[in-house]
Amino acid sequence: MHTCVHPRVSTMLLLLFVSILKAFCPCSGENGLLHAYSPGDIIIGGLFPVHRETNRSTMPGPLKCSTYDFKSFLRTQVMIYTIREINQRTPRVLPDFTLGYDIYDTCGDVNFAIRATLQLLKNQSDPERCLVPASFQSALPEPQTKAVIGEGYSEVSIAIARVIALSSVTQISYASTSEHLSRKRKFPTFLRTISSDEHQTRAIAKLVYKFNWKSVAIVGSDDEYGKYGSDNLVYIFREIKKICIEFIDILPGDFYEDLTKVNALVSKINKSSAEAIIMFTKDTNVGPIMREAINQKLNRTWIASDSWSTSSKVYQLKGIEKAGEVFGFISKMNEVPSFKDYVMSMFNGTTNAILEHYLTHYPLCSYRTDDNRQCDCFTTNSQPGSGKCQDIRCVADNIDMDKLYNVYLAVQVIVEGLRHLLKCDNQQCKHSGKFTALELFKEIKKVNFTVNTTHIFFNDNGDPSLGYDIVYWNTTNSTRIENVGEYWPHREEIIIPFDVVGKRNVTVTAYNCSKTCAPGQELKMQSKECCKDCVPCADGEFSAGNGEECQRCSQDEFSSPQRDKCLNKTVEFLHWEDPFVIILSCLGVFGIFVIFVFAMLFTMYHSTPIVKAVGGYLCFLELFSLLACFCVMFTFTGEPTRVSCMVGLPVFGLALSLCMACILANLFQILVGFNFDLKIGSWKKKLNRPLAVVTIVFGVQLAVCVSWLYFNPPFPDKETLNNAIVLKCDKGSDKFFIAMLGYNGFLAVSCLLFAFKGKQLPDLYKNARLITTSMMLFLIIWILLIPIYISLIGKYKRAIEGAAILISSYSILCCHLAPKCYIMVFRKEINNQHAITEYIRKHYEQNNMAVIKS
Repeated sequence: MHTCVHPRVSTMLLLLFVSILKAFCPCSGENGLLHAYSPGDIIIGGLFPVHRETNRSTMPGPLKCSTYDFKSFLRTQVMIYTIREINQRTPRVLPDFTLGYDIYDTCGDVNFAIRATLQLLKNQSDPERCLVPASFQSALPEPQTKAVIGEGYSEVSIAIARVIALSSVTQISYASTSEHLSRKRKFPTFLRTISSDEHQTRAIAKLVYKFNWKSVAIVGSDDEYGKYGSDNLVYIFREIKKICIEFIDILPGDFYEDLTKVNALVSKINKSSAEAIIMFTKDTNVGPIMREAINQKLNRTWIASDSWSTSSKVYQLKGIEKAGEVFGFISKMNEVPSFKDYVMSMFNGTTNAILEHYLTHYPLCSYRTDDNRQCDCFTTNSQPGSGKCQDIRCVADNIDMDKLYNVYLAVQVIVEGLRHLLKCDNQQCKHSGKFTALELFKEIKKVNFTVNTTHIFFNDNGDPSLGYDIVYWNTTNSTRIENVGEYWPHREEIIIPFDVVGKRNVTVTAYNCSKTCAPGQELKMQSKECCKDCVPCADGEFSAGNGEECQRCSQDEFSSPQRDKCLNKTVEFLHWEDPFVIILSCLGVFGIFVIFVFAMLFTMYHSTPIVKAVGGYLCFLELFSLLACFCVMFTFTGEPTRVSCMVGLPVFGLALSLCMACILANLFQILVGFNFDLKIGSWKKKLNRPLAVVTIVFGVQLAVCVSWLYFNPPFPDKETLNNAIVLKCDKGSDKFFIAMLGYNGFLAVSCLLFAFKGKQLPDLYKNARLITTSMMLFLIIWILLIPIYISLIGKYKRAIEGAAILISSYSILCCHLAPKCYIMVFRKEINNQHAITEYIRKHYEQNNMAVIKS
């Protein structure tokens, strides 16, 4: 549930907080804050963490600042230098107006920063009132400070941005990069001269991708800067998918004070297989980590965010090369014109409270150094009364060219906004000089100009269009920070020389984790987090290389032996040129030829007893059915079509049923013809109608096959094998196919039983015995071929069907009809009625059987 608070109410609550703060902190400036002020017609405020830390703990008590930040001190001086230079420039940038400054040391602490902000926003006409008017009205008085530069840390900037926005005062940060600050509904007057962390995190991801690092660890701090940066990195890496995050560690606020936590984190890093450690946190946290990394000689690759990528507190650690190599990101580096000369001139004789504080604690050496004083380049080693001084050359050498330049840019942006608001040219300003902070903010937001070589403008989120420089810590002799590349947010392009990238592009990491694989292999996770091995792709899968995930080939393709690509499967079917098909075709043609010869012989001898013994006109039906079987065999060769599939098995089933029906009718004739039992002979003779038997027996199969072809006929199909696609005929309905085969099997068994019973009859031409042999052969062939057919895979499955039909047809042709033709041609003496009668008489005499039973 969300509770909406009216802006008037929220303002009054903040004013109440300020009034309470006033009771403990008078507005007179006696607040313990390091503070530099210079009067002017227009005041620019400054908030800098000249001291980095405080003595804050879990127990309440007075706070003190500690750990002097030399670079922040220089940033206050570059602001003062730039304002002074603008005031003295000829021709004047702002004729008739002078700029003043009001700069506070925030100590990098939110409480100190808010206290300083309240001082900046007080109405100078009534300094005792601070921010709270006596009437406690909701409309805030117009502050003399019209714009504020600062703060450095995102967490502090977020806190003061909410306060500054109440008076519509422009806030321009030179170092706060948190993406959270781009939300204009929360921070409407916040601008910055440094790119947002959204761009920095994308730049880091691009660097990781460029170096082909496959696994990273992310360390962030428990503040707005660290949390938002870490979260954004996680989002980007999960979007990329090819980069694994081994662990994410968010450091608590007191991390740098707790050696146990430091040791635990470094041990965790040491045990990990991450190729790069990304640290999105302040240098105060990085220092203890790097000290322990030096002790353990980690030799890892570190990626520094802009908050510590050029931190002298870290890179000047003794033995830093033992921690490993460091890549970092900083704002585009530029030199503030003549600022180094200004510093070398002992600040050109200028003075301000912050400079005086610095010189008091860390005095500069004159070029005529006294014998009893030693020059020192490290501010942390110089203590009051220590007898040491600082060489001004060391001060000049420590001038950074990123955040220092950003402060310079911020001043230039405010001046450009003032020029447009006051309508100034080189001679005069047309505006009277009375304006509100909101009016100035609107003009600053619209600036679009070039400072030296830097073109700057703000987008809708208050972010500039500035890029990043990529730095590398060269620790060969002494640590030097070198510029090795750059990143441009608007192009999302990272530029790094090939020689820097090439030597780090390895296929197997130091932790025995594969980063890329040969073609035909994919990267798969081991038991260790973010550590992968190369695993060969399975059959039917491929990987083009570089460890890409194995993918399935399509149904019409198969994987190459190396599993690096997919090859088109060959389309297979029974070609006419196939040796096996040639043999079957020759046998089929020969069978057709034999049938025509047999038909001629049966026609020539159609009136002889042997033709009548085979069934007379039934033998022509039998020959026709066998001719159909031999012709159907040819439909199993060639590419299957709709017609060839519908003709094949159904026509064979019909033809074979017709042949069986003729044989069955012939057997029935023989049994009735030799049955002389007068009691039962009469009804059998009534059933002895061959044409009726053939019609009924064949009609059943005809009904089955016609139904098959009507409801679910066979159709062309393909069977996908590992390396081939076999074109075949699908049965359509397995039930109709089984019914067709089963019925033919039933007819074959019936013929076998009738023939077996007729073996004892006086049959001169051995008709029953020959039918028994042919039916036995037919059944054996099909019993043997069915399991072969079921287990066989490939194009020769159809050849087996053709072979079965061919053998079945030859078994009937050779065992049943061929002996009859032999008698017609070579045994004509037994092809007459007398020979039959004599054979029957002798048969019954030998068995002492009477011809007629009474």
